[in-house]
Amino acid sequence: MEPSKNLFRCNCPLTSAVDIVGDKWTLVIIKLMLIQHCHTFKDISESDEGVAPNILSSRLKTMQSLDFIRKTHPPNNKKVNIYYLTMKGLSICPIVYDLMTWSFTYLRDYHTDMTSFVQPYISQLKREEAILEIQMHYKASVASVLSDDF
Repeated sequence: MEPSKNLFRCNCPLTSAVDIVGDKWTLVIIKLMLIQHCHTFKDISESDEGVAPNILSSRLKTMQSLDFIRKTHPPNNKKVNIYYLTMKGLSICPIVYDLMTWSFTYLRDYHTDMTSFVQPYISQLKREEAILEIQMHYKASVASVLSDDF
């Protein structure tokens, strides 16, 4: 499945990135997969974020066409689709980490119920170490779901 050339509105690298991950849901879906270890359509659609099934389906297809994610089945259940981040998708981890850290630091006063999934990493580790730790936990969660090396 090839991505549409119409995805990009101009030649600017930042604008092109925003065209792909700047919608309301793509980074949220990546965060759900990366940090909350949501691996199935059901896991993602039943999360607190409330991604509508039609939006989720569309975003997953786009993310697959861009090779951010892949879809497979666990060895023991061919009816369930497992979605996992590719290396390209996993490389977005620093962006997710930085946005969550920035938000937790600067938006908490406006959203006092905010929780931070990265808070344990922020207080204990340097940025690079925290990102590697998140990626390592993600890879382990995928490997456990797929019962295979990732």
